[in-house]
Amino acid sequence: MAQRAIMDQIGRLMGLRYKSHPWHGVDIGDDAPTEVTCYIEMVPSDTVKYEADKKTGYLKLDRPQKFANFAPALYGFVPQTYCGELVGEFCNEKTGKKGISGDGDPLDICVLTESEISHGDILCEAIPIGGFRMIDGNKADDKIVAVLKDDVIYGNYKDISEVPDKAIARIKHYFLTYKDMPDQQKGTVEIPHMYNKEEAHEVIKRSMKDYIKRYEELGDALSSY
Repeated sequence: MAQRAIMDQIGRLMGLRYKSHPWHGVDIGDDAPTEVTCYIEMVPSDTVKYEADKKTGYLKLDRPQKFANFAPALYGFVPQTYCGELVGEFCNEKTGKKGISGDGDPLDICVLTESEISHGDILCEAIPIGGFRMIDGNKADDKIVAVLKDDVIYGNYKDISEVPDKAIARIKHYFLTYKDMPDQQKGTVEIPHMYNKEEAHEVIKRSMKDYIKRYEELGDALSSY
């Protein structure tokens, strides 16, 4: 598989000498899309928004959170994914809209767990169970919802329909408001609908293909070493 080949070449070059880039240097996992490795940028106790710098891979301060607006779960992205043409097409298909494209970022993921994890910049294994189809302007910005693998409370959930309504409402509210800033006009973020595990798997698979297409030049460059 092309994606695996890219990862193998990166691994041989970087090895243990350098910290792996969380987007490009971390393997999504052999069992994707049913189980994925996640890079966690934020945890519920964070009072500011952190985001991985796309060039360096280091976690950076993005912006303060809106007052009393905290991430409802572990929040980050799935390595070696890219929301591009295929993710945008799927959004158009499922919403009946036209002109929606992927947002050009790795696929976001929200991981439910009962464990208190004190900081981000960590990797975890998660089981996708559904997602929110979020549109920001004319960009598809899907949010996959997953459970932490082997979690005592949430680990038994197989589909997002099993998650309590109040938990879903908190996640949805966060995604609809986390980009708002005091004294600024609200943006055009919308969530047309929530989707199940099977659709989440399809979004992940499309984002993996979008990644291969977007970064196939990286694999070509590495193959010369």
